Amino acid sequence: MDVTPQQMMQQTLIALTEQYQALPALNIDLTRGKPCSEQLALSNSLDSMIAGNYSSQDGVDTRNYGGIDGLPEAKALGQWLLDAPIDNILVGGNSSLTLMSQAMLIAYQFGLGGEPWQNAKFICPAPGYDRHFALCELFGIKMIPVAMNDDGPDMDAVEALIGEDRSIKGIWCVPKYSNPTGAVYSDEVVERIAKLGQKAGAEFKVFWDNAYSVHDLAEPAALSSLWQQAEAHGTLDNIVMFASTSKITHAGSGLAFLATSERNLADIKRFLGFITIGPDKVNQIRHSRLLNSPEALTRHMQAHADILRPKFEKVVEVLDRMLSGKGVAKWSNANGGYFISVDTAPGLASRTVALAGQAGVKFTPAGATFPYGKDPQDSNIRIAPSMASVDDVEQAMSVFCLCLKMAALEQGLAKFN
Repeated sequence: MDVTPQQMMQQTLIALTEQYQALPALNIDLTRGKPCSEQLALSNSLDSMIAGNYSSQDGVDTRNYGGIDGLPEAKALGQWLLDAPIDNILVGGNSSLTLMSQAMLIAYQFGLGGEPWQNAKFICPAPGYDRHFALCELFGIKMIPVAMNDDGPDMDAVEALIGEDRSIKGIWCVPKYSNPTGAVYSDEVVERIAKLGQKAGAEFKVFWDNAYSVHDLAEPAALSSLWQQAEAHGTLDNIVMFASTSKITHAGSGLAFLATSERNLADIKRFLGFITIGPDKVNQIRHSRLLNSPEALTRHMQAHADILRPKFEKVVEVLDRMLSGKGVAKWSNANGGYFISVDTAPGLASRTVALAGQAGVKFTPAGATFPYGKDPQDSNIRIAPSMASVDDVEQAMSVFCLCLKMAALEQGLAKFN
């Protein structure tokens, strides 16, 4: 008697379920893009950079108050990361997310180079960074998703939205090795983003989170300078750029950077003047002495890449081996950044992540890469392999592929019922 497609699927699911039930107890976390201990050790010489010398290059005693926008030598590091003039850079604490939240607060409550935001909305390319979306929710800012393409956001959609709705006050951008897809914005997209302020008005801000500007795993991808484009189109007041050393030195004790126009910078410094008497300048000179030239920064990041590359290669190797030709998913092949993005067939992401979690392999919740945690296709899954060993990455991804195939078969069988 011929075996029906339904019976074949049922038999395959039974076999996969037996494999799943036989898995050993696991505890592997691929949820967040954290540097591993070997990466953190690359910056242990930070501890010896002071050696009793607390003076900055211009003779400032960094142990004291003052210098709200940062030391010149620390600003130079921000200049290399953001490709913006040193005089337009502000140096913050260990988190660029803090600078983003402060910039958003200032714009929302006091005005940033314009009037305070009222009933604000933000354009959110998706899949995107969950913490960006969480900030919008915190401030009650309505999020409008637009598609993220291989060369950046769908600019036709972005421009149409801005032309129709003056309550749109900003757009989130991760322009190089975008979280999570790894997309690098094309020259055309960067220019079109730089020109948005011409139509949107003074209150509109491009929040340009260039978190992975030097985080290359292979040949560095070229990214057009947003600053130069905005300067050419007269929209410097519309851009606020961010970067940090969180994934360069010690994540918990690094530096964050912001670059924007003189007008915006004045508003930000005025606000900071009420809440602090100065940043941690001792940490600023530690970093400026460790990473004292663009060449030193490049060498340092190549050492990071040597640690990370085998893990990313292992993710793709397992996906290729176990899922190619199955028709259940497609995935990015990251050339930099901290993530690999998997798009399953519609309706499979949540079930796949749940099954993997029950087996002891943790991923960021399905839907987290979309505003409000709602992926309309229930398909995107972000994979962050940096913290795990290569062996653990291989085991975790094997479990992931097993769970995805189980989810696909369950969905297929459900259609027969």
